[in-house]
Amino acid sequence: VQLQASGGGLVQPGGYLRLSCQASGINFRFNYMGWYRQVPGKQRELIARITTGGFPNYADSVKGRFTISKDNAKNSLYLQMNSLKPEDTAVYYCNTVPNPTPSWGQGTQFTVSS
Repeated sequence: VQLQASGGGLVQPGGYLRLSCQASGINFRFNYMGWYRQVPGKQRELIARITTGGFPNYADSVKGRFTISKDNAKNSLYLQMNSLKPEDTAVYYCNTVPNPTPSWGQGTQFTVSS
């Protein structure tokens, strides 16, 4: 299994960003997928997940601002993030839900700052 998240960077508060995750060794048709994030010194948390049927679910902290989507044919997962806040600054990872694989990869870092 390999999971490679990308799309991070520096963005101003109120801005937007789109993250992508390319997966190999995982069939999106049979696995729920999710986006997790981790801030230094804190546990990694699940912020968005999408079911095999394409139904999304979000943590309260991102609900209404983030949108998770996927492309089963490309084994790709996406996270559209709008109205970004400084507290969204973290390293973002993709993985299976509810039992993530050990293959977290490097994640992708982005910072929300003016």
